[in-house]
Amino acid sequence: MSTSTTETSKLDRMMRGLPIKMQNTITRTLENVSLIAEIRDPKVGASMLPSAYRGLWQRKGKGDDSVPMKSGHAVHFDLNYGTDFPEMYDLYRRAVANQWDGEWQLDWSTAVDPMNPTTPILGHTPFVPYEGLEAAGVKLDAAEKQKLNYHFAAWMLSQFMHGEQGALYASAQCTESVRWVDGKLYGATQVMDEGRHLEVFLRYLETKLERVYKINDNLFVIIDDLLTDSRWDVKFLGMQIMVEGLALGAFSTMYNQTGEPLLKNLLRYVIQDEARHVHYGVLALREHFTKHLSAAERREREDWAFEVAMLMRNRFLAHEIHDEWFAHRIPRATWNKLMGESPAMTKFRSIMFQRLVPNLQYIGLLSPRMESYYEKAGLMVYAGGKNASQLSEQDLLRDNDTLAEQAIETLRKAA
Repeated sequence: MSTSTTETSKLDRMMRGLPIKMQNTITRTLENVSLIAEIRDPKVGASMLPSAYRGLWQRKGKGDDSVPMKSGHAVHFDLNYGTDFPEMYDLYRRAVANQWDGEWQLDWSTAVDPMNPTTPILGHTPFVPYEGLEAAGVKLDAAEKQKLNYHFAAWMLSQFMHGEQGALYASAQCTESVRWVDGKLYGATQVMDEGRHLEVFLRYLETKLERVYKINDNLFVIIDDLLTDSRWDVKFLGMQIMVEGLALGAFSTMYNQTGEPLLKNLLRYVIQDEARHVHYGVLALREHFTKHLSAAERREREDWAFEVAMLMRNRFLAHEIHDEWFAHRIPRATWNKLMGESPAMTKFRSIMFQRLVPNLQYIGLLSPRMESYYEKAGLMVYAGGKNASQLSEQDLLRDNDTLAEQAIETLRKAA
């Protein structure tokens, strides 16, 4: 037994006799401390600390109606107006040609019953492991399970919506910061895209599911960190490659699982847009990272990308569901273990990375130095896949179970 496992066992025994509410408070505090402690690179940890404090300790995403964020990025005003990035301009023209209107192109008259098992929002594979809940002393009947599935879908779509609002602001900042006129033209179309995504997800949640969850604390940390970072290329890396890349995998997974026709059509439109956004990111960053950064600067961005990837994979544990449904019945630590081992959630977290890893490789941030870290995390199985500049619509809508299972098996062996 490893030292960390022994220490965890001792802590579990110490907290076992405490009231559940006190256990949850202690566990949340330890999670917050471990966020920074788990980051390998001290520079990355130091840069994320202010956002972690606002998101995890102050819990700004939970308590306030709005959160002011100071951003000191540079604005690049181009006076040459040179169209010297043909591939970027082609992407802009595609974006203009493929704009869509969520008001008219989605059938909002569709009746959505989230409790109807014949048109499940998330498919028939539960994300919450009911057997594990029952072993922990929580037994749900069939109606309660169906209601929990509905709430979990609302939670997941709420996080998509919050991410789209972050993408709206970040894409506006990137449009200001990018150095090519062709990039600014394309960036303007993405700002419109993100506003439309925010609109349709919010409308679906409010009018069809009638339930919106607050932003996940860890997602807030990432968005806060991106929007307040002054470096244009880190904003691009964080939003266009990391958040959008992972979202693309998440949207594709839900697209293939849902049996609800309005949501399926909504996701199909969003996926087409997101693919262009990630393509924009790889175009803007590949030459910059491979030719215009020093070795030290590139290493810093490699480390930052890995830490954000691990934060999104390991911390997306639906604590908001636990707080609403189970905070008085099972400890937060027990919930974390159940969600960490949930087959559906494990697959969901893993498959998000099939779109991210090839893009990191393409833009030069998957160096031999980093391969061992991604290998240990079970993610190198996605290396060598198609990057955003190579993907077709069929690729994006296809459910790649095989790669996800390989990644999960790699993680099992590592554990």
